[in-house]
Amino acid sequence: MADTINQLLRRQTEALVKSVGVEAAATVTGRSKTTLGRYYAPHEEHAGRFIPVDAVARLEQVADYPYVTGALAEIAGLTISLDRNARPDPAETGQVNDDVVAMSQRFAMLMASYADAIADNIITPAEAQRMLAETQELQRVLIEMKLHLEAEISTG
Repeated sequence: MADTINQLLRRQTEALVKSVGVEAAATVTGRSKTTLGRYYAPHEEHAGRFIPVDAVARLEQVADYPYVTGALAEIAGLTISLDRNARPDPAETGQVNDDVVAMSQRFAMLMASYADAIADNIITPAEAQRMLAETQELQRVLIEMKLHLEAEISTG
């Protein structure tokens, strides 16, 4: 279980850093690109290193999705909920149709990745990585849709 948690946190740390950009992440956190890379490197010598909470908080303020916070919530069996004080601008309402289209496209891409992966009845680590990336993108779209729907409710 601990290895699974460690792997999940490392993958989500990598996704967070790369979503911001390694150079920008280094600037935002005040840590070097090398140090940031060690937080998600698969090498045994870095197995005990994890990104500090303050760095996560700074990165997630500028990232498109709270990758590490989402992983921590998942580990705890929780879901991320909208902060009522940080609602989307009412001008952003009306985006639900766009969200449904984006969700459908992402789901189609996930299913295409799955079909490719399962064609030989073996899902390789590279294929699993592609499917994981598509799943994360689908999750991001669903959270955006949730925020837009909640904004519709509050303005309706």
